[in-house]
Amino acid sequence: MRIENEVKLGFKDVMFRPKRSTLSSRAQVDVERTFKFLHTEIEWTGVPVMAANMDTVGTFEMAKVLAGKKMFTAIHKHYSVEEWKHFLDGAPDGIENFIAVSTGTGSQDLVTVEEIINNHPRLKFICIDVANGYSEHFVAFVKEARKKFPDKVIMAGNVVTGEMVEELLLAGADIVKVGIGPGSVCTTRVKTGVGYPQLSAIIECADAAHGIGGQIISDGGCSTPGDVAKAFGAGADFVMLGGMLAGHDESGGELVERDGEKFRQFYGMSSSTAMEKHAGGVAEYRASEGKTVEVAYRGPVEQTVQDILGGLRSTCTYVGAARLKELTKRTTFIRVAEQENRVYND
Repeated sequence: MRIENEVKLGFKDVMFRPKRSTLSSRAQVDVERTFKFLHTEIEWTGVPVMAANMDTVGTFEMAKVLAGKKMFTAIHKHYSVEEWKHFLDGAPDGIENFIAVSTGTGSQDLVTVEEIINNHPRLKFICIDVANGYSEHFVAFVKEARKKFPDKVIMAGNVVTGEMVEELLLAGADIVKVGIGPGSVCTTRVKTGVGYPQLSAIIECADAAHGIGGQIISDGGCSTPGDVAKAFGAGADFVMLGGMLAGHDESGGELVERDGEKFRQFYGMSSSTAMEKHAGGVAEYRASEGKTVEVAYRGPVEQTVQDILGGLRSTCTYVGAARLKELTKRTTFIRVAEQENRVYND
């Protein structure tokens, strides 16, 4: 047993320090990024904010709206091959640049991905998603996926430490998902005691990834536009959102009405709700590591997207970053004292 004494930080533990700026308007800020990926010749340009691959967020309906804003959606893995075919046959041109086919690591999962991609070879992105990216099985699966799909961009996770980011990139991933336990409907930290404060995880994992030409996704923990900006300021290349995009017309989850108010169900993909829906229940050897909540119905997602991107542009003006790419170089975080933290987050 050993203890690391260095302080690790989450989003609520810091704020941006403002800096002199030459920008006169938020409209001057460019929130698009262009990336070239480690293992392919593909170049991508867009707004690097993603809808998470949860069936209450990563829907076909969400993808259509976000793609129109040049934003990304990791489509959840529970759509059938036929549903994918129907969606892509009617989807707008270019949507393949802003969606990923998600998969787990089961024995038939790559077969399903291969069938989807064979039907639509223009698809470019695959998202391999597990709760625990530290297993040898997961690394082997990433290697197998790279051999099978040498010309596709592969996202893989989740992990929270630099050495595992490097291992996944060397195994064939182009982008690594970072985050264990920070999500609003994730209970991994409560059930297992495992986790890592998200801001520090981003800082350490981005440093590891960028050193060998890869990228990272900050996955989880953002509840406000300011958190999204902090993730980018810490070095994230992409930021993945779940709860912030839940509750909309384009979101999944049952719509319920109570006392004249509407709500949408939102749940973690390791929750008993998700496992009952997709696996027939929680296996006897494991515990649920997610919870189910009801999110106030929020109408079309477009207004929420505007709020997120508007907040991000505003952050950039406060620190003098004319482009999102410059934000991390212009970022100085200040630690928030415990008492101030309570006031700031109340």
